[in-house]
Amino acid sequence: MRVRIKDIAEKAGVSTGTVDRVIHNRGNVAPSVKAQVEQVMNELGYKRNLIASTLAYNRTIRLAALVFNEEDPYWSQISSGIEKAREATLHYGVWVDTFLCDQRNPQHFAKSVQQILDSRPDGVLVAPLFLKEGTQFLRTCGEKKIPVALINTQMSEAKALCYIGQDSYQSGFVAARLLNFGMKKRATVLLLNLDSQAADAQHLLDKERGFRDYFRKDHSKSVRIIAENFAAYDQPKALQSWFGKFLQNHPDLAGIFVTNSRAYLLLDALENKTLEDINVVGFDLVPPNLAHLKANRINFLINQNPVLQGYMGIINLVNHILLKQKVSEVQYLPLDIVVRENCDYYLKGNLSYPLAIY
Repeated sequence: MRVRIKDIAEKAGVSTGTVDRVIHNRGNVAPSVKAQVEQVMNELGYKRNLIASTLAYNRTIRLAALVFNEEDPYWSQISSGIEKAREATLHYGVWVDTFLCDQRNPQHFAKSVQQILDSRPDGVLVAPLFLKEGTQFLRTCGEKKIPVALINTQMSEAKALCYIGQDSYQSGFVAARLLNFGMKKRATVLLLNLDSQAADAQHLLDKERGFRDYFRKDHSKSVRIIAENFAAYDQPKALQSWFGKFLQNHPDLAGIFVTNSRAYLLLDALENKTLEDINVVGFDLVPPNLAHLKANRINFLINQNPVLQGYMGIINLVNHILLKQKVSEVQYLPLDIVVRENCDYYLKGNLSYPLAIY
């Protein structure tokens, strides 16, 4: 049976106007009266009509999403998740404005987030790839009381509404365990950051820490870890030349851990025989990575599920702003380990993206 505002008012002993103010959180209601009305609402099983509530506010909920290079396979999947969430919430009066940013340029990040602030959004979705600029942006959002959903990069010291993504430390730890399988007692492994801002990227630093901690705790083998940052990752000849020299200097190389979604760039630049007997662990089920996984040139991919990150980032903001729901501050996604034999399961699986709004 449909519960009417009149039914709530009669049972709570208040006016329908008071019930309306409680439902739409408009204030001017004594705390004890508000508690009484909310108790009756729960007893009667009242559910808010979100469309009507949004119309009652007579405004659109405007969210801002900062997306890095959409041509990058990883970020295009995050954009896809954001679009799924936009379509799912559009009829509630939610609009998502997308701002594009150069992921190699912290100055451009600072400029982009200033544009976001100037647009006066009700909430923001962002991956704070640059530590200094990201911290300052989150501090400003806190001062302006703008809720922020973080994806990709967790900043525990910064105040944000929530973080959706992997535990970067644990993902580095898992990558080390995967490389350790079948490794000789003495070997060299390469931790490769194909990134121009690796030294300032918190998620990459956390992955390296987890990677090193695994081998530090495993005393059964003597593994030398060499960490390298290669900024010119989109220049195949430069990458090929650099890696050729690296291999000459370290002929005992047994494994490579590429810390982000760009493992395919290394494989694209090298001949098949170059990586014989060298295991490779990378991230993300982007099409070029999957091609190398199926060709047995990448041994393991750790799935960060960027589509779900983008989707849940928007949904959490909507739940918080529209429903005033409490949102979990940390929402870790599973560390899915994908190999050639099970990748079709992830590709063909009909992933559902439930709208967590009632």
